[in-house]
Amino acid sequence: MIGIDIVSLPRFEKFLEKFPDKALQRFLNPDEISLVKTPQNAAGLFAAKEAISKALGTGISKECSFKDIVIHKDAKNAPYFTLTKHIIEKYTITDCALSITHDGGFAIAVAHIESKQKNKNPLCH
Repeated sequence: MIGIDIVSLPRFEKFLEKFPDKALQRFLNPDEISLVKTPQNAAGLFAAKEAISKALGTGISKECSFKDIVIHKDAKNAPYFTLTKHIIEKYTITDCALSITHDGGFAIAVAHIESKQKNKNPLCH
């Protein structure tokens, strides 16, 4: 399953300006907030969570909230994510990958999730 999301950096910067104290807390936990060094970083993390939820087929919803997804950085500063236990079990997640980029006034994220569940699309095998 693949998910992708794109965020306009100027629009996201306005969001951060409008809610300076609460904006990041709406979609990030304290450890994730510590990863944010610039508005571009924050937009990338937001895009990542949206892409991950789309890869699950739920979008951000009652089934999968922002808090069910945690973004991390490895020793080489590459992003990866973990999911809450109930999401892993519900969707029988076996593997995942994440890529985030910033360019031309946008932050873009692509997520790939592998699951033991059968593909819902009858045209794909």
